[in-house]
Amino acid sequence: MFILASSSPRRQELLKQLIPNFKIVIPDIDERFIVARDSILPQEIARTKAYNVHHLYPLDFVFACDTMVYFKGHRLGKPVDAADARRMLKLLSGQTHKVISGYTLIGPTFEGNRTVVTCVTFNQLSNEFINEYIEKGLPFGKAGSYGIQDNDFAIVKKIEGSYSNVMGLPLEDLKRTLKKLAIIF
Repeated sequence: MFILASSSPRRQELLKQLIPNFKIVIPDIDERFIVARDSILPQEIARTKAYNVHHLYPLDFVFACDTMVYFKGHRLGKPVDAADARRMLKLLSGQTHKVISGYTLIGPTFEGNRTVVTCVTFNQLSNEFINEYIEKGLPFGKAGSYGIQDNDFAIVKKIEGSYSNVMGLPLEDLKRTLKKLAIIF
């Protein structure tokens, strides 16, 4: 059995593109207590999530992923309210930032840990644009206060790397790993 250790609806939707049937088990961890350098923090969180679930299902494949947005050395999490979303969107307007995902795949005789980085450049965002985006409720529940998949809003000018990574799961990289392990063909 293949298990996704995540409650994220976006990760579930993305993973279905590679593996149509899998079980969802939500890890029981508090991410606030995981400490690591910014460049490897998503990987450490993913690894902790995967192990938390793997000990319950040691004969299955367990996959966990964590994605973070970084701008000028600062982590931008999910906005707590409209003011926080506005602050982040103004900060990223016209600028380039990094989206870093770490993932862990554990099986009965295998453990793989990967990190994927995508550089994202925003368009210049007007105050009116930001206000409308916030009024639609689109920043909430998303690191950095945006979703690259929000097609009605031209937020992103360009990306260098994986589009799906920015959504929260680097599909291309994971697909290569799954093929190497003959989990998919």
